[in-house]
Amino acid sequence: MLANQNQGQDARELLSIAQLSVSFGPVKAVRAIDLQIRRGEAVGIIGESGSGKSVTWLGALALLPPGATISGSVMLNGQQILGASAKSLPGIRGKRIAIIVQDAQSALNPVLTVGRQVIEALQLHRGMDRGAAQAEARRLFDLVRIPSAGRRLTCYPHELSGGQNQRIMIAMALAGHPDLLIADEPTTALDVTVQAQILDLLRDVQRETEMALVLISHDLGVIAEVCSRAYVMYAGRIVETGPVDQLFAAPRHPYTRSLLEALASLDGPLLRPNSILEGTAGAAVQQQGCAFASRCPDRAGVCSHLEPELSVAPDGWRVACLRADVAGPLEIVA
Repeated sequence: MLANQNQGQDARELLSIAQLSVSFGPVKAVRAIDLQIRRGEAVGIIGESGSGKSVTWLGALALLPPGATISGSVMLNGQQILGASAKSLPGIRGKRIAIIVQDAQSALNPVLTVGRQVIEALQLHRGMDRGAAQAEARRLFDLVRIPSAGRRLTCYPHELSGGQNQRIMIAMALAGHPDLLIADEPTTALDVTVQAQILDLLRDVQRETEMALVLISHDLGVIAEVCSRAYVMYAGRIVETGPVDQLFAAPRHPYTRSLLEALASLDGPLLRPNSILEGTAGAAVQQQGCAFASRCPDRAGVCSHLEPELSVAPDGWRVACLRADVAGPLEIVA
């Protein structure tokens, strides 16, 4: 049974993750993550491949293989869902929290029509009979802007484009009327025009349904376009968090600054090109000191043996860096 712990909870808070850790044997993929999602907001999770972005949410929703060790707390509307019974999970996954995975083409069943797959989701999460589910599936196809929605219900995934399959995944995620939608790299492998369409769609659907959105991406431009707040992850930890406009304008963690300086801008200020290709953001066996120290341009001797905590600055900013006070502005080329 889910434990009810509503007392003292922020009325706007939908999901709260506290000290979430995920390990695969000696490898710590996620390390003591704390984050909160408020109702109706769009939050970005930023980091290179291997930084722990996806594993955080797969662990929170118990979608990892049996070899994973998961600890911590995941509260949804004041109820503890980490460690929930197998019987209660269908009432959480897909219904209250839905997830869009990275590769829509491989996530859809190739031997079933896309309409049948969405209809099955509606029958599972909303208890509809087949007739009502078919009508609702068509409405969802219209909602996610699939042309000729009625005809597309009978198509198989291989008959549709990558962008259309991504829209099918969004429709399936919306089938349960979720409070929270987790979009894991939803524009991966799509061309630029289709990427923009998918992002516009996510924004529009969020406004229409008033659900919360978590957007996982290594693309900072995508995060800036959709989200109001963001968490930056490195080697399985959150290293910086704040409002997106402030985070991108004046980052305090050297990793966040390096990510921004590696971007090429066509219409903004021209930043000094920077590379952080040496090393990796992936998690590893527990080590001493700051995980970013070997790649950090601002490192000092203390960084190699003392791990920084995610601390709150006097102005409310959260950053995990022993050298955050020496962070300079982004270097703009004249």
